[in-house]
Amino acid sequence: MGGVMIQGTGSNVGKSMLVAGLCRAARLRGIDVAPFKPQNMSNNAAVTVDGGEIGRAQALQARAAGIEPAADMNPVLLKPETDTGAQVVVQGRVLARAEAADYGALRPHLLAAVMDSFARLKARHDMVIVEGAGSPAEVNLRPRDIANMGFARTADVPVVLAGDIDRGGVIAQIVGTQAVLDADDAAMVQGFLINKFRGDPRLFDDGYALIAARTGWRGFGVVPWFRDAMRLPAEDAVDLRHSAGQGLHVVCLCLSRIANFDDLDPLAAEPGVRLTMLGPGQALPGDADVVILPGTKSTRGDLEFLRAQGWDIDLSAHVRRGGHVLGLCGGFQMLGRQISDPTGSDGAPGDSEGLGLLDVETVMSDAKRIVQVSGTAMGAPVSGYEIHMGRTLGPDCARPFARLPGPDGAISRDGRIAGTYLHGLFADDRLRAAWLARLGAVSQPGYEAGVEDTLDALAAHLEAHLDVGAILSLAR
Repeated sequence: MGGVMIQGTGSNVGKSMLVAGLCRAARLRGIDVAPFKPQNMSNNAAVTVDGGEIGRAQALQARAAGIEPAADMNPVLLKPETDTGAQVVVQGRVLARAEAADYGALRPHLLAAVMDSFARLKARHDMVIVEGAGSPAEVNLRPRDIANMGFARTADVPVVLAGDIDRGGVIAQIVGTQAVLDADDAAMVQGFLINKFRGDPRLFDDGYALIAARTGWRGFGVVPWFRDAMRLPAEDAVDLRHSAGQGLHVVCLCLSRIANFDDLDPLAAEPGVRLTMLGPGQALPGDADVVILPGTKSTRGDLEFLRAQGWDIDLSAHVRRGGHVLGLCGGFQMLGRQISDPTGSDGAPGDSEGLGLLDVETVMSDAKRIVQVSGTAMGAPVSGYEIHMGRTLGPDCARPFARLPGPDGAISRDGRIAGTYLHGLFADDRLRAAWLARLGAVSQPGYEAGVEDTLDALAAHLEAHLDVGAILSLAR
């Protein structure tokens, strides 16, 4: 066997979820399967065992497949730092920073890395299920494409095209994609599927038949809306979630370059927590119990963004009222007195005044710490990962947030302000329970088990509504 690729008619049509579900379905059929995404653009990264970084969606897909995440599963990861520039991570390691206009020059090197990683995965596993990026209909990008048809053609991997009926116009999505594709690219498409249908799928029988007749492609099925998708870690910032829980009010500031925001997913799943993801232009609610400053791909840039929203003033008022604040990674750096970047590793060289809520200072450097860690925090065992540039020191570090096994983070003298470089901390039931207990809330255990149960349910959902066997049999 070889590979099969799920491409989409656009972004956020559910490709990541489909691949995760197919990986779990293949695993349950006894197939040794691995996920693969040639190129991803996301600031939500996961850390592999060997200290590389890949998109969080590929880490979830690896979990669905029952294997450890590896850098080869996402050989090119673009981490946006500005509206036009991104950090380019290749096979788990930072290669360069590139502006969008210059990115095309890297294509030969990046395609070679993509094919190298794909070949290794094929050699180690019976089947590879590939996720495309964006849409192959963006034919203006085709000359430098390595994520959709550029990969499929080079690797000779058959394609299934997924359309999203929830956003409307799914017939035009699929028929229109075929219309704009080069004939040789279109020949790679072996069929289509419809995703996110609400209601009775039989009501779309005529539309389904029309797509098949217009394109000549076979249909693999119509997937109804999977309501439990919110129980799985999200990768795209468009999926930022509030929660309907009652009790402790946790507010997360949605920074412009927010990163690793799935840190908050376990809190969103807590029935005793009301999580608000606060968007730009919104004032901090006066009833907030805890404010979280999340990770960011641009600490100094997002510190400026935070101030532009007036959130620095809101935070000061929140602290005066006795509220708590937790900074994660870049958010931790913002809480200090100063952030210095002498070499321009986080943007233009220079210094920024921090929020001054912790007595610490951060110095940025090009060295990047990417590692899985475990230790203790708040008297409870904890595990997670670090992925950051810069080093933070100061008097408040004498009261570390965690020991991993060395000291990590800082806590203010009154214990209400804390910061840590630890990501993934709330996924650990023990740490989450200890943290919530200190705030007067009771935790519901079983977050990780819930993710496993949801992946099983997703696989069963796809098996019930798609011809999964036919899709998997396309792998060659």
